[in-house]
Amino acid sequence: MQEVVKKEIVKLLDTGIIYPIADSPWVSPIHCVPKKGGITVVTNENDELVPTRTVTGWRVCIDYRKLNEATAKDHFPLPFMDQMLERLAGNKYFCFLDGFSGYFQIPIDPNDQEKTTFTCPFGTYAYRRMPFGLCNAPATFQRCMLAIFHDMIEESVEVFMDDFSVFGNSFDKCLNNLDKMLQRCKDAHLVLNWEKCHFMVKEGIVLGHKVSSAGLEVDKAKIDVISKLPPPTNIKGVRNFLGNAGFYRRFIKDFSKIARPLTKLLEKDTPFEFDDECQKAFNLLKEKLTCAPVIVSPN
Repeated sequence: MQEVVKKEIVKLLDTGIIYPIADSPWVSPIHCVPKKGGITVVTNENDELVPTRTVTGWRVCIDYRKLNEATAKDHFPLPFMDQMLERLAGNKYFCFLDGFSGYFQIPIDPNDQEKTTFTCPFGTYAYRRMPFGLCNAPATFQRCMLAIFHDMIEESVEVFMDDFSVFGNSFDKCLNNLDKMLQRCKDAHLVLNWEKCHFMVKEGIVLGHKVSSAGLEVDKAKIDVISKLPPPTNIKGVRNFLGNAGFYRRFIKDFSKIARPLTKLLEKDTPFEFDDECQKAFNLLKEKLTCAPVIVSPN
């Protein structure tokens, strides 16, 4: 872990994203968390090819809880995922682009830089650019992206944080939209991550859902993980399962009715008894997820 932190500090110092600082009233500690890479296609037990995301390394994060508590919250909305997926589904061609080091593209006001101070075994540093972990970072970033692509969103581009989806109903239209979008990136000095970009494809994974001209489908890699889950043994396990399964609730008719025995366990002052009814609901949800239909978006 120390090597990971050292490497990250050296990289950020070289690029000028952080700078050494003597001290600050706002010092935060550092953590390392697993980092997910791009989408890789692997074979599952039934010899089916499924797209999956691999853990490619570690991400250094700073525990900004103290700073976040004192921060005035920015309630700028993130896009509604359902509406966004519906607009994407049904198109013939897509380009999936990824922002390079997302938040680092946004500079911090010099007067506020000392608030981002963090400490690690190699010294005390502050950020010149917006780091991960700040409560207002997602809202700030989304606002910035909407300002850049304001006239293209919903028409030819969908933006969810640093994930950009360009779409079109024909090859030429999609190519034209991509050209316009890349030109806008150049004008705004917005850098993309070449390794995570996929151009002119007919289907792809967006926010855990597979979009194509056929419609909207569940992501097989995620469903494989859910279908292998053993029955939960505590409240946290139930909450975890319902959170994962609930992500795809639109694919399951009467989701809340089926999940009722499980949601009952989450009620206050209810003893945890995973009985036959709960087991039945657990198995039924897993079964329905593995044979979820393709949802065709309304014409």
